[in-house]
Amino acid sequence: MPDVTDPLLRFRDEFPILARSTYMVSNSLGAMPRTVPERLAEYTEAWATWGVRAWARGWWEMPLTVGDAVAPLLGAAGHEVAMAPTVTLAQSAILTALDFTKGRDTVVMTQLDFPSVRYAIEALAPKLGARVVVVPSDDGISIDQQRLHAAIDERTALVCVSHVLFRSAYIIDADALCAHAHAMGAVVSLDAYHSVGVIPVDVKRSGVDFLTGGVLKWLCGGPGGCFVYASPAASERFAPALTGWQAHQRPFAFEEQMAYAPGITRWLGGTPVVPALHAAIDGPRILAEAGMQAIREKSVRQTAQLVALADARGYKLSAPRDPARRGGTIAFDVPHGAEVAQALLARDVVIDYRPGAGIRVAPHFYTTDDEVTRVVAEIDDILHTEAWRAFEGNRPRVT
Repeated sequence: MPDVTDPLLRFRDEFPILARSTYMVSNSLGAMPRTVPERLAEYTEAWATWGVRAWARGWWEMPLTVGDAVAPLLGAAGHEVAMAPTVTLAQSAILTALDFTKGRDTVVMTQLDFPSVRYAIEALAPKLGARVVVVPSDDGISIDQQRLHAAIDERTALVCVSHVLFRSAYIIDADALCAHAHAMGAVVSLDAYHSVGVIPVDVKRSGVDFLTGGVLKWLCGGPGGCFVYASPAASERFAPALTGWQAHQRPFAFEEQMAYAPGITRWLGGTPVVPALHAAIDGPRILAEAGMQAIREKSVRQTAQLVALADARGYKLSAPRDPARRGGTIAFDVPHGAEVAQALLARDVVIDYRPGAGIRVAPHFYTTDDEVTRVVAEIDDILHTEAWRAFEGNRPRVT
């Protein structure tokens, strides 16, 4: 029976894996809602029954339909969010929308942004006439906000940074960043993959120009469902060079020249990934029902519980201690961490491991307090019994 003192536990039955595993890795892949097989069956039934006619029965609209399910979790309005295949592509498209030839030739990033986005921006920027300024981290956990602001000047065209840092879960102050960047005349594009779904996000309050993320992690929507928000003003001002036929005003006219559709539709690309979009829609709806404020309050409480347990054992934390600056993940280094992580997985305690950070533990709104305690108790036992030795020399690919 759900714990009546924790109303969010009423959602546990929506996620089958929770009945058999201590699932603490929603920062990497959220638990699958029980209705996903039905959604995928709807896709296969439509394909089998209608064939190509299924496109006209809702498939074409799905990037915006699913975007509308995500929008409330961002504080966005309807038809201000569109789905994209990956955040890397979405951020790259935003980069190609800017003109770097008129005195603003700089993109500001940070040392701790997710590598995939940095790879793409740093490779594309020189080809577009831009240079990339990377703000360093002093501790490998945080980015000094004032140093970040100081890097944004009259040459800055775009600030493209992570809202929550993937290794440490450090939260950048998005409101302050947007206010400063806009005062300097720069555009802000946030990678919110590690924030949306675990902390409240409000694109209207911050005034951010662009925000990208995905349903893979905290939104429990599976792989292949990423999203891009563009403010109405940004969509009026910009259009991406990295584009596709679904961004055209008249995509089925197959005209030789691009004529961008208005609003968020201009940020679409090619043919949508329909199966992934079917899987993506129910997770965001469940989170919207649970409520982001309640999810955040529980996350702060359970991550504080993990910090206290780690401190009691002397484990090195790779996470902010200030709860106002801490997202949903606690990473702590233990001896033989890579092997301990594999031993945990073998015991159906599902976590992940990152070199330089350690074992990452991510309780979510469906996690019990007993599960939080269990993770650390299992680590204690694995170290005490030296069960980690069974995995010496076995370093699988980190996921």
